[in-house]
Amino acid sequence: MNINIQKEVIEKPLSQIIGVVEKRQTLPILGNVYLELENSTLTLIGSDLETEITTRVEGVEGSNGKTTVSARKLYDICRSLPNESLLTMIVEQDNKMVVKAGKSRFTLQTLGADDYPRLEETQWKHEFDLTQTQLNGLLTQTSFSMAQQDVRYFLNGLLLEIHDNHILSVATDGHRLAKTQVMIDSLGIDLVQSIIPRKAVIEIGKFLDAGSDDLVNVKLNASHISIQSGHFMFISKLIDGRFPDYEKVIPANLDKHVIIHRENLINILSRAAILSNEKFRGVSLSVGNNLLEVRSHNPDQEHAKDEMEVTYDGEALEIGFNVNYLLEALKACESEYIDLGLLDPNTSCTFHAQDSDETLYLIMPMRL
Repeated sequence: MNINIQKEVIEKPLSQIIGVVEKRQTLPILGNVYLELENSTLTLIGSDLETEITTRVEGVEGSNGKTTVSARKLYDICRSLPNESLLTMIVEQDNKMVVKAGKSRFTLQTLGADDYPRLEETQWKHEFDLTQTQLNGLLTQTSFSMAQQDVRYFLNGLLLEIHDNHILSVATDGHRLAKTQVMIDSLGIDLVQSIIPRKAVIEIGKFLDAGSDDLVNVKLNASHISIQSGHFMFISKLIDGRFPDYEKVIPANLDKHVIIHRENLINILSRAAILSNEKFRGVSLSVGNNLLEVRSHNPDQEHAKDEMEVTYDGEALEIGFNVNYLLEALKACESEYIDLGLLDPNTSCTFHAQDSDETLYLIMPMRL
């Protein structure tokens, strides 16, 4: 087997695969990328037994064959070479691959391609299409609220819920929650709930173009999800568990609504965060008489105070929040103005775009 390919052509698919390849793998072959050239089509596969990425490159010169080689080392070699370099990769008989580019020469160990583990899923129960922009929105507007290594394993992922002509994504770590949805005509699916693992959500997001109307094909069954667009295909196992009833934690009796300029609020919170407690990251929000005041302090007796005009003429209220939770949600919300819903200092707040509630964020208060 030998492959002749431009550096730029192979570097991009390698960069898409490298994130899923385990750094500390139980099987040595899981540190490798699967390479197969057949009829001028080069197939690259990376896997960690839970997640698998397949990408293809057309019009590649060389002789047919397949092998596996260290994904990280091959990627680092490609990145280190000058632009427009022509790579020649030759697989030799003694489990070695020689990579040549100009006067550079590298010899890498290979492992047999037949031993490479694959996630073979052919029986899919549900299938639908949506644009890259829509899928990207479902992920980026909620995924930051996923838990990290929580013992409640079902929180370490993102809920994808399909119901009638709605596709919802929900994520929560127990302290905050993010929910958004898109409308897709003629889905024909009564109700399906799938929890996509955190790592899979991050890797899917890497290949999505937020401004693209190219279609993404999504397939689901009880244990796996498949996402395919063009020459890129992604398969992941789903988290086996029951996601919390997110509707029950969203308070319905919030009687105080503050209309706030989102960008101005981000700026004020970012300044207040500088002097917040490094461990708890708490800030205090006080609203009343069309004014929002933000305060923070830390154990060194340092204080910050800032304020801005808002639209609110209700009862005065002071409430504390984790400033990081507020900032992450505000940056994900795509609106000039937000509607902040409050009840009392002990009840979670919600906010959404002023003119739409399709995307909703909930944050639990904290005592300061």
